[in-house]
Amino acid sequence: MVITINNFNDDTLDLFNQAIETALIKKPKGLILDLRNNPGGYLDTAIAIASAWIKEGPVVVEQFSEGKRQEYFATGYNPLGNFKTVVLINGGSASASEIVAGALRDYKKAILVGEKSYGKGSVQSLRDLSDGSALKITVAKWLTPNGDFIDDKGISPDVEVKLTKDDVNKNIDPQMNKALEIILKNK
Repeated sequence: MVITINNFNDDTLDLFNQAIETALIKKPKGLILDLRNNPGGYLDTAIAIASAWIKEGPVVVEQFSEGKRQEYFATGYNPLGNFKTVVLINGGSASASEIVAGALRDYKKAILVGEKSYGKGSVQSLRDLSDGSALKITVAKWLTPNGDFIDDKGISPDVEVKLTKDDVNKNIDPQMNKALEIILKNK
């Protein structure tokens, strides 16, 4: 079963919960979570989605410059925790999608397939200036549960599979094919 998430917006969690219900009814051999070209979105939605696989522990850590840390924990409800899962990522996977991919990788809940993600793992704050302009300041950076910085570095896949322009022109998806191969392979 393939679950594609294009962004982490207002309706994402409701749609994802519908996909969970379908998975629990159909009991597929495994799940493919397609986060390719997902630019991110809401942090709380990313945490809720990662929590579908992760029962407890931090999903992401916010690291501030003065050494302070804020951990964001799984919700405790993990209906997909026992499903064999592959997550597809690429250079267009950023921010919240990297948080989900990194957490599932760190907890060994999924195999990441595709290409290195974008590397958008910073938290910014806008400061209004007296002349009416604003200044965007990075106030923190995201880390995966194992402490890997996401910003600038990105998340590397466990299995690298390139998608070429020729593949796209021929309507071939070697990344999806590799994900299906992993799902269908015996444990």
